[in-house]
Amino acid sequence: MYPLMFRPLLWVIAACWILVAKAQVAPLLQPYIDKHELAGAVVVVADREKVLAYETVGWADIAASRPMAKDTLFWIASQSKAMTAVAVLMLVDEGKLALDDPVEKYLPEFRQQMLQVEKDANHVVLKKPSHPITLREVLSHTSGLPFKSEMETPTLDGLPLAVAVRSYALTPLQTEPGTHYQYSNAGINTAARVLEVVSKMPYEKFMQERLFNPLGMKDTTFWPNADQVARLAKSYRPNETKKNLVETPLGQLKSPLTDEVHRYPMPAGGLFSTAADTTIFCQMLLNGGQWQGRRYLSENAFQELTKRQTASSIKESYGFGLTIGPDFFGHGGANATNMEIRSGANRVLIWMIQHNGFVGEGGKAQGVFRHWALTELK
Repeated sequence: MYPLMFRPLLWVIAACWILVAKAQVAPLLQPYIDKHELAGAVVVVADREKVLAYETVGWADIAASRPMAKDTLFWIASQSKAMTAVAVLMLVDEGKLALDDPVEKYLPEFRQQMLQVEKDANHVVLKKPSHPITLREVLSHTSGLPFKSEMETPTLDGLPLAVAVRSYALTPLQTEPGTHYQYSNAGINTAARVLEVVSKMPYEKFMQERLFNPLGMKDTTFWPNADQVARLAKSYRPNETKKNLVETPLGQLKSPLTDEVHRYPMPAGGLFSTAADTTIFCQMLLNGGQWQGRRYLSENAFQELTKRQTASSIKESYGFGLTIGPDFFGHGGANATNMEIRSGANRVLIWMIQHNGFVGEGGKAQGVFRHWALTELK
């Protein structure tokens, strides 16, 4: 027994321990790991100034018993779109681009682009679109460009950016510009090519020098090096019985990932990153386009980035490289990574996993994390 004089102190210590325990989300996610519904996750919750929670759970490599770590690397896929959009808007801020400029102003190969009106096994009918596609439309998936061109096979990183974009110019638009939402890697890649031409700098160099290096995003890259590949989380999908997980390759990208000669930067979905790096990028957005005393986007550019750009007649709500919700904006990736910025709640939510589908209720784990981050974490 402890002397009476020490008991109040022990009660305080016990109460603090309970509060710490309540501040952990890993125990809420562990059941999904135990049931083989989720391989593992790295999660971060931050506000405008600091990280509030940074936790890991489960496995980065199940077969090797390698646990998730805070510096585990992930293919963030389409989260790349938001980063590319920010870079393009930097040039808008500098007066080098205007959002309603036609793409053909910067890329002459688009001057003869046509719109597909009819198509069957025997014929195709084309006509001139009502107007040339604009920078605003390619950034918001409303240009009418397809998801990709037929040349982008078998992987999405096999063509130099200029070649890939030239193939889009030769591909007929599928809808009248500005009238429909059609998720389009081709559109984001086209915006990145405009950036490249206007800045007179390779797209990947612009991203590194103007965005990643200044923000301190040291693990964000199109070409992970050997050390980063060793930290890469394996990707998983349900096995044939749908009762367990099986490792699956990154089929949209060439191997080896370190190959900078035969792999090319894919602005719409080629980036690898960590939870820490993605958090910094999102904190910059939560702060309205600035971070640690440096402004990356003007207030006007930030408003354009994060407001709904799709017309009210279109069901999908999309900004520039970002999904726009009633109380958040953000984006996910093909392998189920996700970032959310919630200005009203002063929260950034980072969800890092590598899944191409889920076993059982594994897909519900992100909702558990989101609920905890918004209602239980103080």
